[in-house]
Amino acid sequence: MKVWLKLLIGSLLGLILGFVIPQDNLAVLSVIDWLSRLAIQIGRYSLVPTLAFSLVIAIYELRQDKEMWPLVFRTIGIIAVSTMFIIGSGMLVTLLFPPARIPILIEGQKESLSLDIGEGILQLLPSNMLAGLVGDSSFLLPIWVFAIFLGAGFSYDRVYTKPVISLVDSLSRIFYYIAIFFSEILGIFMIFLGAFWAVRFQTALKAQVFRDIIVLLAVYGVLLCFVILPLFLYLLGGKRSNPWKQLYGALGPAIAGFFSGDLNFTLPLLIRHAKENHGVQRRSNALSLVLFSTFARAGSGMVAAISIIVIIKSYSSLGISAGDLFSILLFSGIISVLLPRHPGNGAYIALAVLCGWYGKGFEAGYLILKPIAFYLVAIGTMIDVMVASLGTYAVGVLSGFQQDRETRHFI
Repeated sequence: MKVWLKLLIGSLLGLILGFVIPQDNLAVLSVIDWLSRLAIQIGRYSLVPTLAFSLVIAIYELRQDKEMWPLVFRTIGIIAVSTMFIIGSGMLVTLLFPPARIPILIEGQKESLSLDIGEGILQLLPSNMLAGLVGDSSFLLPIWVFAIFLGAGFSYDRVYTKPVISLVDSLSRIFYYIAIFFSEILGIFMIFLGAFWAVRFQTALKAQVFRDIIVLLAVYGVLLCFVILPLFLYLLGGKRSNPWKQLYGALGPAIAGFFSGDLNFTLPLLIRHAKENHGVQRRSNALSLVLFSTFARAGSGMVAAISIIVIIKSYSSLGISAGDLFSILLFSGIISVLLPRHPGNGAYIALAVLCGWYGKGFEAGYLILKPIAFYLVAIGTMIDVMVASLGTYAVGVLSGFQQDRETRHFI
């Protein structure tokens, strides 16, 4: 059975389970919460060794072929263009089809949510280089930095480094097959994620005041992921490109991203789909996926930008000036690049930071959307995953590191 179908069936079974569970049974809800956290950890389990060893080899091979910087610049270019387009288009749709105002009836205690950029920079280059390998399991950028330096160091003297290169290459392939095992059984654990998602969704629907923003994000999120982004892929690749084929090849990670809301959870799936569905070679997909998953959080930025517009209109009838809209676009884009420490709640963190930056009495405005924070994160993560998947394919095509795969051989 195809991986995406296993994930879909597991998610649907979880949704059914979540909708039939009594909402007042706290013991059962606690168990589902625990099982969903277990599922996230299992999904992440094989990520670091799989991608870290692949990244080391990718950096070494790209440097040998003098292709590393061209590939990096292509990836950065796609990240920059997609970020501005996705956030800008989301804001435009919100202005054209404004959701109903959300009554300011929801009280909540202000939380300490920040990007903590200074601490993140300190973790990137710790006093002990090896300390980056045993840090926060959510913040993987220090590990990627270590892998990049190690891969670059392999070019020092091939006489000395050849045995180590062979070892790392073997480890990369071994852990890749371990990741295959986990991706094959992940459908079972999607039941827990789907059930926990359904439980929270029922609670959000009961409030009724969130229905407009829920519908807006759902409709535009689907339109963006499954129509607009594939069209851009078609324009990029010309008539030779079949964007719907690549879209089909990205369904698995999209489903996992939506129900988990966690980018690190979907990364092992992205690695496998990039190779076996999109046909992108390891030397390209390892580096591209690291860059996309770390800095291409346009979906989370877009959700934050849409949300703050709704919050401002809910608080005030004065409207939003063109200058404010431009500032929201600019700062949402900047914040989206600064979310590598938050793979699991990026959209909500981005919204909290955006509210704090905007000021004018809206610093705690994000609290009115706290009941649907999981939904904001789900939509943002799904878009982030699609950008990473289709963007990795585009970089592979532009760099000459992609080979077409027949649809019947897709996983």
